[in-house]
Amino acid sequence: MPERKRVAVLADSDTRWKWGASTARRLVPDHQLTGYLLRGRATPTARQLGEVGVRADRLAEVTCAEFLAEIERERYDVVVLALVGGAVQAVLHGARALWPAPARRPVLVTGYVGVVYEKLADGLLLRHGADLVLANSRHDAERFRAVYEGVGADSGAVTETALPFLGGAPYEPAGSRAHTVVFAVQPSVPDNRADRAYLLERAARHARLHPGREVLVKLRSRPGEHTTHLEEQPYQRLAERVPGGLPANCRLVYGNMSEVLDGTDLLVTVSSTAALESLHRSIPTAVLTDLGIREALGNHHFLGSGCLASWDQLDSGLLPEGDPVWLAAHGVRPAGTPGPAGQAVEAAAGTAADADADADADSYAVARAKVAGLLAAARLPSPAPHYTLTTAPGYLPGILARHRLAPDGTPLPGAARQEAGESRLRRRLRAHLREAARGAYRHGVQRVAPVIRRLGEL
Repeated sequence: MPERKRVAVLADSDTRWKWGASTARRLVPDHQLTGYLLRGRATPTARQLGEVGVRADRLAEVTCAEFLAEIERERYDVVVLALVGGAVQAVLHGARALWPAPARRPVLVTGYVGVVYEKLADGLLLRHGADLVLANSRHDAERFRAVYEGVGADSGAVTETALPFLGGAPYEPAGSRAHTVVFAVQPSVPDNRADRAYLLERAARHARLHPGREVLVKLRSRPGEHTTHLEEQPYQRLAERVPGGLPANCRLVYGNMSEVLDGTDLLVTVSSTAALESLHRSIPTAVLTDLGIREALGNHHFLGSGCLASWDQLDSGLLPEGDPVWLAAHGVRPAGTPGPAGQAVEAAAGTAADADADADADSYAVARAKVAGLLAAARLPSPAPHYTLTTAPGYLPGILARHRLAPDGTPLPGAARQEAGESRLRRRLRAHLREAARGAYRHGVQRVAPVIRRLGEL
């Protein structure tokens, strides 16, 4: 029996852990998974990890320098970097310092959690140097290659796949159960209180207009927790100020998105990746236009999707349907339809985990073949990021310094001891931060919000 491959995933938030671990499962189906959480503002809590529902054989919280020491010592076959661009760049330069010449090293994989609607060039160039840069659709793969080729960088690492957590049973109409509308909120879109309050009030109004429906406001985090983006105006707080309160058939919910979608008849959002999960399952999906179609909101990504709609239209009974051409170009083939290899995707059978593993499996065939070829090589070349001290001398050193790395990618002197001391302090501060946030939520102490934001950056 062949030995199981050893895979490590480094993630810096709950959503990126979900993407990284799911990607590892698609790329190397038979593997031993070790998870690492990059210590920082958005390090997920145990509750958040449990809600994501993706497990690891072992899980540890580390700094960048500690992770580099781990991958040098443990000899992983594949390393998935589920991080923001700057952190990916730091690990890539750290890996280059570890393996400055061709060597037996892990295959380095990175990509994006979902919709790429901002910082396209910046984010991509910070990810350049990985062996595989995964694109979630044909549309994204074409854009990614254009960015790399536009600066004269090698685009061979760009590999078309699909979102790794697309899965679940195809949609079946409500029948005898209550028609359920799910409003999937986002931590920072929109980013101001007035717009967020407006959207919540519209969800409550929809519930009042349709007393036979259940309207669920799907939240991302509890007070005191962080996700990839800061949530300065939590919906939990805004719900207390809805005129007349939330009606009985409108409530706030948490939980795994795939499980929530199991009972959803209409998914409503501004630009959440949940829309892609919903469309994959052929659930009617609405991308809101109430606040305009703007790059800052990310809903411009859905132009041509057939899903753009306002609350007024939804109140009147509209159930949007995704455009098949748009869905195909954006890697969102509906569950149960033939894939590129001509094989039907039977996502309805088995558990949700089985569905995740089966759905769109052929979308990862090319990526799996690339990984297998790299693993078969006796030696891999040293990672070669586009950003170097020659191409970005005023940008790169600052990125590396934020992760306690010198300009050559090696840990700064005393970084391990300093980070160990700081990590203990951060843990204490984060515990106090969570308690302060809960207190602010309970008692409405608005004046502590700036302090909480500052502490959250530690």
